[in-house]
Amino acid sequence: MTLLELENITASYGPVQVIDGVSLSVPDGGAVGILGANGAGKTTTLRAICGMVRAGGSIRFEGREIRGMGPDRIAGIGIAHVPEGRGTFAGLSVKENLRVGAYLRKDRAKVSSDIDYLLDLFPNLKARYTSAGSALSGGEQQMLAISRAYMARPKLLMLDEASLGLAPGTAKSVYQAIARLRQESDIAMLVVEQNANLALDLVDTATVLETGRSVLTGASEELKSMDEIRRAYLGG
Repeated sequence: MTLLELENITASYGPVQVIDGVSLSVPDGGAVGILGANGAGKTTTLRAICGMVRAGGSIRFEGREIRGMGPDRIAGIGIAHVPEGRGTFAGLSVKENLRVGAYLRKDRAKVSSDIDYLLDLFPNLKARYTSAGSALSGGEQQMLAISRAYMARPKLLMLDEASLGLAPGTAKSVYQAIARLRQESDIAMLVVEQNANLALDLVDTATVLETGRSVLTGASEELKSMDEIRRAYLGG
């Protein structure tokens, strides 16, 4: 079953058109990557999905057209967005950030068990549970941003550059935790990532964007074997 489907999405910032014909689909429980150079439209695609920029084309979630909905409504139907730059609440503690992530949930009895699960997934957060978000390292802030998004129990988790600014070892640890989260939950994922090696190890398929358009879609293993992909994105 297709959970999310984009068809010929367009979006602009003022007179500057950033995406012009992005199409992709995310199956229920699947993981899809978006690859591309800086300025290709990857982040804008995620912003269009979650209602942060005005978009043309069609954006369907569970078969329902959601283009034109505001971010709050889109979050309420089961789409969580971890933006580039993380966006944690710096003045709130780890515990408070996680509780804020669950504010739309009605299954309050399960909130505490989900927090326990995330603290097991990210032991660094357990050690910093009462610390303010501003006191965390960059890697810990990324862990917290992912955890806070998970606390909403979304059907689709969108990650924008989860490795940005992290040391290679930290980025690898974060992606290992994301892979475990995917394996142990039924959450679908849409992953924007400059480090294509990390992304392609996580996702089933990926779409390549060039100058705001979808130019190639394939299985992750297939893309890894393509010479042009290796040269452009995998350092090969």
